[in-house]
Amino acid sequence: MSAEEDGPRGPQRTGVAFALAQLGAHASGLFARRLEELGLTPAQAGLLRLLAAAPGRSQKEIAADLGMPPSRFVPFADELDRRGLIERRRDPEDRRRHAVHLTPDGRHLLDRLARAGREHERQLCRGLSDGEREQLLGLLDRVVAEQGLTPGVHPGYRTG
Repeated sequence: MSAEEDGPRGPQRTGVAFALAQLGAHASGLFARRLEELGLTPAQAGLLRLLAAAPGRSQKEIAADLGMPPSRFVPFADELDRRGLIERRRDPEDRRRHAVHLTPDGRHLLDRLARAGREHERQLCRGLSDGEREQLLGLLDRVVAEQGLTPGVHPGYRTG
C-alpha cells in the first residue's frame, strides 16, 4: 500500500508566509471582537492611536500616513467626530487646513484600547517566554522593514 492509499496523514507543515497569514487572520478576528466591546472598528482604533502619537496633523497628512485617499478619510473621520472622540480645528495660519485632535473622551477610550491591546498581546503570546516574544518581535520588525511596510500602520487602510 502506498502512502497515498494510507489515508490522511495529518496536517502538513506550512511555510512562514502561510503561518503568518493564519495567525494574522486569527489575531485580527480576536482583536476585532475586543474592539466591538469598545464600540470601535480596527481601523478606528488605529486612527485613535495615530492621533495620540501625532496630534494636530491635517486630514491630508493623516490620510497619506495611512495610505488612504483623502476622499475616503473624511467620512471615516466623520464618524469619530460625531461620537465626540476627535475634533477638527482650523489652523490659524492656514484656514483651509483642519488639524485633527483627540478629545478628552477620545483619550479616555484610547486608554481602554491600550488595556485591550495589552491583554490581546498576552493572549496571543502566552506560549512564549518574554525573551522569545522579544525575539519574535525583532524578527517580524526586520521582515516589515524589508517589505517596505510602514511600522505600526496596517496595510488594510489602503483598501478597506
